[in-house]
Amino acid sequence: MTEKSVWLVTGAGRGLGVDIAREALEAGHAVVATARNVDSISKALGEHDDLLAVALDVTDPASAESAVRATVERFGRLDVVVNNAGNFQAGFFEEMTPEAFRSQIETTLFGPVNVTRAALPQLRAQRAGLVMTISSTAGIAAGGDFLTAYAASKFGVEGFMEGLAPEIAPFGIHTMLVEPGFFRTELLSPQSTQYAEPSIEDYAARTTATVEAWKGMDGKQGGDPAKLARALVQLAALEQPPVRFAAGADAVETFEGKANTLLAQAAAHRELSSSLALDA
Repeated sequence: MTEKSVWLVTGAGRGLGVDIAREALEAGHAVVATARNVDSISKALGEHDDLLAVALDVTDPASAESAVRATVERFGRLDVVVNNAGNFQAGFFEEMTPEAFRSQIETTLFGPVNVTRAALPQLRAQRAGLVMTISSTAGIAAGGDFLTAYAASKFGVEGFMEGLAPEIAPFGIHTMLVEPGFFRTELLSPQSTQYAEPSIEDYAARTTATVEAWKGMDGKQGGDPAKLARALVQLAALEQPPVRFAAGADAVETFEGKANTLLAQAAAHRELSSSLALDA
């Protein structure tokens, strides 16, 4: 990767995307900041010689291709792709509409798919680059209510990046999954979280309690997004960026808990699991 890299950051009009774009600029990199509404980018980041604001709907493959084309036309290359744009469709699975569930998958799984697909020809031609995808601890372990759609998309992102990594490694392209715990971003704000309409009495009490808990957490999360953004800029500069980065002490706990759970599940029926080969 060149000393001055060119970054393309999705969802850079607010939240963590703004922090990532700002930290990359302060580190001396060029940044293509994208959002559905480009006005939000200028409000958040101001003007900078090495900043290009581009409209991008990550659910639209043609829009992703246009953003990559604009990046190369302005800066001549593309080094770091940050798949950050996201939202949260919250609710019990039975109460969530099929449209809402699909919308979650379109944004937080197919969004990274579309942007990565658009970027890979350029990265492959350069024989260098990094695809950094912001996942979630919900992509490692999906405990708790209201997470079915969100966790499905994040588990999908984990599999997509893990499967993609060996395909593109021979071209000098790295992948990096980032699994944040609870950071004080705008994910739980009304602009990013949509709650399913309560409709089933069996879930009513839990729905009330869960909505109250999620809303009460907004703006009170313990993680500092500016510190996370700074860490990601540092990691992106490494010759070998980590394949996965547990972002936050709570994320480390989630990683360790899931690893221990899998080990216990593997051991629980080891004899039966190991007895399923065809007889010689």
